[in-house]
Amino acid sequence: MAAIYDENRQITKYVHSTSKGHEAIQLALAYHLTPSDWVAPYYRDESLLLGIGMQPYELMLQLLAKRDDPFSGGRSYYSHPSLNRDDMPKIAHQSSATGMQAIPTTGIAHGLKYRKEQGLPVDMDSIVVCSIGDGSMTEGEVSEALQMAVLHQLPIMYLVQDNDWGISASGDEMRAMNAAEFAKGFKGMTVHKIDGTSFSECYEELGKIIKTLRKEQKPVLVHAKVPLLGHHTSGVRSEWYRDDLEEDMLMDPYPKLRDALSKSGVTDEELDAMAMEARAFIEGEFQRAVEAPEAEAHQLTEHVLAPTPVTEETGERAPAGAETVIMVDAALHAMDEIMRKHPEALLYGQDVGKRLGGVFREAATLADKYGNDRVFNTPIQEAYIVGSTAGFSAVGCKPVVEIQFADYIWPGVNQLVTELSKSGYLSQGKYHVQSVIRIPTGAYGGGGPYHSGTVESSILPIKGIKIVYPSNAADMKGLMKAAFYDPNPVVMFEHKGLYWSKVPGTEEAKTIEPSEDYMVPLGKARIALEASQDAVENGESVSVITYGMGVYWAKAAAKKFPGQIEILDLRTLSPCDDEAIYDQVKKHNKVLVLTEETLTNSFAEAIAGRIGRECFQWLDAPVQTLGSVDVPAVPLNMGQEKVMLPNGDKVADKLQWLLEY
Repeated sequence: MAAIYDENRQITKYVHSTSKGHEAIQLALAYHLTPSDWVAPYYRDESLLLGIGMQPYELMLQLLAKRDDPFSGGRSYYSHPSLNRDDMPKIAHQSSATGMQAIPTTGIAHGLKYRKEQGLPVDMDSIVVCSIGDGSMTEGEVSEALQMAVLHQLPIMYLVQDNDWGISASGDEMRAMNAAEFAKGFKGMTVHKIDGTSFSECYEELGKIIKTLRKEQKPVLVHAKVPLLGHHTSGVRSEWYRDDLEEDMLMDPYPKLRDALSKSGVTDEELDAMAMEARAFIEGEFQRAVEAPEAEAHQLTEHVLAPTPVTEETGERAPAGAETVIMVDAALHAMDEIMRKHPEALLYGQDVGKRLGGVFREAATLADKYGNDRVFNTPIQEAYIVGSTAGFSAVGCKPVVEIQFADYIWPGVNQLVTELSKSGYLSQGKYHVQSVIRIPTGAYGGGGPYHSGTVESSILPIKGIKIVYPSNAADMKGLMKAAFYDPNPVVMFEHKGLYWSKVPGTEEAKTIEPSEDYMVPLGKARIALEASQDAVENGESVSVITYGMGVYWAKAAAKKFPGQIEILDLRTLSPCDDEAIYDQVKKHNKVLVLTEETLTNSFAEAIAGRIGRECFQWLDAPVQTLGSVDVPAVPLNMGQEKVMLPNGDKVADKLQWLLEY
């Protein structure tokens, strides 16, 4: 296969890697895996894929980005698989596997252990294998994965194929120790070293290791030394930088296997015949793949998001006799109801466990009710918190996780972008990630530069996820329920300043608590304040389009203009209710878009731009925007914070200008 690909470089134009030199360890592993196992191959693991039963033709369809590529429909690179077949090990989607795969794959093992502990359907002998190159072991996210594997004693093997090269960087340039030496620093990790070029040794040793792993369900790392005999990729060819190919050829597993077969009685004639037969077969498979149909344009937008079952508002928003509730308690009650009803639901993050129940008490009592296996603390590992949800989701769990402050989301964004958002799309819908990522956000008086940030405009460009931002207790509960049942990743921004309604002017964030079955469909805005019919008919009204704390700044400003201001609370930022926005423009003809974020290049400016493009003929004044002053962080000094943020008076000035225009 490698030879034919190289001989047809004008046809095999998409970047690819091959497993030449790595075949022995990959095939040995493949033959020990069962359909109840999970494996995460990396981009050089084509032999592993062949070993579990994939056909060369199927791999070639991906190589050539063809329509019938069984993994991604022509969207992803060669040997970037996702598989959910009954007769083969399961393969969840993963990225290009340069370290990022360690966290979602460890999340799969975490999810299997969780299912076993909760008595949910699962094969008790199932294991997980994370295949990884030695260069990727230096990634910080790999350390997060190893930490959680030993902390929770998860049933996972990390198979490190050490060929001593990154791309053009050799091992002595990249690391102070090899993977086996590194892994010994993780207490509770069993470490093995094997010769990855001897098929017999690999098969026998992996057989023992995997048998123990199935029995003990505890983490293990296997360090296998292998040569890199092909190019790093077709785009980075070995002749450009390699000076050790002759030395590596001495480790080639193919002549070693041929020699072993000769010694066991197979003649050279028989071996040559096998090689000729294989060559002819692969040439035929390649020609079939070349002639296979190309991916079609209409398929481009398939599987971006999975359809949600929640499409209409259900339940009672304000049932008779119900008590008033603050936002943080509405969230707590929603989680309580979810966990009581769904054993597959779990909650984890920093400080959400039994001792504290969240720094905002948003998880108080939940660990007491549901146990430390279902509600637990994590280390300070935002990447693991976010990325592991992909693994949990793949095995049928429904994780709800928390990033403690929006200011600390950044280490988790890599996983959100690279793994979660692309999983459904690149797996052709096989592995949409069902997870809720809760992020307390916003300024609330003296929180300072690392506890007051708003970051939605940085997250909104990510496709393949949904983003909600409730402004009151009823929407908090209704949106959280809908987010839980949504089959896509949902980021839920929760404003700290609204949690308890302690910020002056936010008393209306408290509402009657909705019924347990209340749900708000994602993507539907709500009018938070309606203008009078007279003002609208007389052309004396303005619409404020906003969300979160902006709703209350707008309400404060509206008191100066009785009946003239209508406030649209977006509630969901992605998908955004553009129809409701455009209806507001057509109704009032004057619009202010209000945000807490710094204004330049913000979501608010994007909405204003869409209004200008789609509703220009209905506008009687330029679209106005208002946000925070463009500085890098929210100051700790409360006087400066006040100057930075919008408020009712600033909003009123903008409204006055629009009304007089």
